[in-house]
Amino acid sequence: MSSDYILDWKFEDVFFLEADIKHKEYENCTFHNCDFTSCTFQSVYFIDCVFFDCNFNDTKVNYVSLRGVQFNGCNFTNVNFAMTDQVIYDFGFKDCLLDYAKFYALKLKKMQFINCSMISVDFMGSDLTEAIFDNCNLRRAVFIDTIANKTDFYTSYDYTIDPEKNKLKKAVFSTEGLKGLLEKYDLVIKT
Repeated sequence: MSSDYILDWKFEDVFFLEADIKHKEYENCTFHNCDFTSCTFQSVYFIDCVFFDCNFNDTKVNYVSLRGVQFNGCNFTNVNFAMTDQVIYDFGFKDCLLDYAKFYALKLKKMQFINCSMISVDFMGSDLTEAIFDNCNLRRAVFIDTIANKTDFYTSYDYTIDPEKNKLKKAVFSTEGLKGLLEKYDLVIKT
């Protein structure tokens, strides 16, 4: 992989080293069962790429651009996304492990999280306007100073969100999820 621009490649079962990934641009590539755990991403661009069952556990993500990127079944445990390029971005997660990931102060408008484990994820100061959390476990996820207007939490569960510390105008919740909005009041809710 000596080229700095890689177009239309299919990577399968590749263990990436840091030198393999730095200062590269990948466009219209697919990654199957690849391991990025030894990488520190710097000045990396992924455009219209799809990742299947890849491991990013504890990876350092610095100055990465994600445009038209979909992650399926990937492990992002303890990854900090705070340094991703926010100029033009479009990415989503399906069936991913995002436990302890950090999305601190990011603009994640219309982001889709589908069937993901998101235990102790940090959304402090993030803009989640119109985001979708479809069947996600949000146990101990941090929502403070978060904008979650029109955000869909309807099928997600195990969250605690303080309406007084977040913007939740027209956000969607299920009846079962209301206890997560009222937890600080120590109420007993019977159904």
